[in-house]
Amino acid sequence: MMAIDIKPTAQGKVRDLYDLGDKLLLVATDRISAFDYILPDEIPYKGQVLTQLSVFWFHLLEGVVENHLISADVADLPDEFKPYADYLAGRFMLVKKCEMFPAECIVRGYLAGSGLKEYQQKGSVCGIALPEGLVNSSKLPAPIFTPSTKAEIGDHDENISYERLAQIIGDEDAEALRHLSVSVYEKARDHAAAHGIIIADTKFEFGRVDGQIILADEVLTPDSSRFWPGDTYQPGGDQPSFDKQFVRDWLSANWDRTGEPPHLPADVIEKTSQKYIQAYELITGQKFVPAA
Repeated sequence: MMAIDIKPTAQGKVRDLYDLGDKLLLVATDRISAFDYILPDEIPYKGQVLTQLSVFWFHLLEGVVENHLISADVADLPDEFKPYADYLAGRFMLVKKCEMFPAECIVRGYLAGSGLKEYQQKGSVCGIALPEGLVNSSKLPAPIFTPSTKAEIGDHDENISYERLAQIIGDEDAEALRHLSVSVYEKARDHAAAHGIIIADTKFEFGRVDGQIILADEVLTPDSSRFWPGDTYQPGGDQPSFDKQFVRDWLSANWDRTGEPPHLPADVIEKTSQKYIQAYELITGQKFVPAA
C-alpha cells in the first residue's frame, strides 16, 4: 500500500489537511496525541475508525445540524490523489471549506477530567455552578456547555466561560453554538446509550459556510469524547473506557510530562486499537472492516 507523499497544506495533531481550492481533503492518520503531545507511536486502524465513525455520526445527525461532509468515497478523490486510493480508503473526507470558529465546543454530561478538578476546587465548571455532593463520574443534572480555546500544537487548550466566548465571537453566535452543541450531544447520547455506551463528554467544532453554521472536523470519536461502558457504570471513581484514556493512564503512570513522551509498549498500542474498534462497532452496530 502506497502512503501518500503529497505535502499537506497543514497538519494537526492527528490529521493532515489538503487545500483543494473550493473544498478540503482531510486525512486522518494513525497518529495519537495525549496531553497536547503527539506520541511517537501510531495506533493501527485509528485513522479509519475516526473517519468512518465521524461519517456515521454526520449522517445520523443530519436532522439536527448541517455538516461539512461532501464525500468519503474513493471514486470522488481528485485525480492527483487517486494513485493513493488504497492508503486513503476509509481515512479521508472531502469537505466544504468553512470559516471556523476559534473555539472548541465541549459538552459535559458527566463529571470527569478537567471539569472534575475544577468542581473539586470551586464547586463549578467553567463558571457554571453545580450541585454539592457530586463525585468522580457523577451524571450531571443536565448537559452543560463549557467551551475552550483552540491551542496550537504543543500548547494547552484553556477552558473559558460562556461569557468569554460571547466576547470573542459575539452573543448571537455564542448562543447558536451552545444550542447546537447541546442538541447534537443529546441526540448522540441517546443513540449511544441504546447501544451500551455512555458519552460522558465530547467536543465539537463548528464553522460557517454561506452564512450558515455547520458541524465540522471530526465528530463524536474516541479522540474527541469519553466513551464509557454503560453496563459497568458506577459513580465515585474512574470508569473503564473505549477511548484514549487508556493511553493517558499509562502515560500518567510512566511519564512526568517533561521532555518528549515515551514510546508506548506493544500491548498498550494493541489494546488501544482494539478499544477504538470496539467503540465503532458498538455505536454503529456494524463490524469494522479495515479498508484496502
